[in-house]
Amino acid sequence: MAFNHGALDATLAAAAGDDAMLLKELRAAFLTSAARQLDLLKRARCDGNWHVAAMRLKGLAASFHAEDLLQAAEIALLAAPGEPMAVREVDAVLGHYLRAQERENQRAMRR
Repeated sequence: MAFNHGALDATLAAAAGDDAMLLKELRAAFLTSAARQLDLLKRARCDGNWHVAAMRLKGLAASFHAEDLLQAAEIALLAAPGEPMAVREVDAVLGHYLRAQERENQRAMRR
């Protein structure tokens, strides 16, 4: 899966305007919420819990225009509860977002 978080960045920037602190808070809220849904996916033991976590993840991704996360959530929706490949897809996307955020934080500290 190719990682493209340009639309996510554009959506966050449009919402925050020129407020750098708001942009940082929005990004952190997005990542925290996505990580929470990933945790719920990992712990889901029944179809219902799996489906709810995947749908929440899909809704979050759609709200923030995070296309790669949306695709990973779609994979999870089609997978059986606990499917390791689906969990790895979501985990990989979130890992990419977290690394990008860390790089941005490091750049901001150097300024």
